[in-house]
Amino acid sequence: MPDSTPKDQQHPLYTDDRQILNTLLNEQPTDYNLAELARLNIRYRGFPGARDIQTDLESILKKWGLTEEELFEKTRQIHQTAQVYRTRTSQREDWS
Repeated sequence: MPDSTPKDQQHPLYTDDRQILNTLLNEQPTDYNLAELARLNIRYRGFPGARDIQTDLESILKKWGLTEEELFEKTRQIHQTAQVYRTRTSQREDWS
């Protein structure tokens, strides 16, 4: 009988995202870091794989004392008043 359990997938941006997440694990919740955390939360929500990233995303939320909804509310406010990504010329915006 074939295994009907779906296999975890490897996200094409896993390596870059892992580096960002490793940095966030040791950082404080600045506007930029909150925006990055929200962006990665959106990217990996429901993704069938990258379990370590999903676990670390939850861990950072707890460490920073936020729920996912509070994070999204804060980042909506940040994006309304600031251009967090435009000030960093070395990094491109990547919402894929």
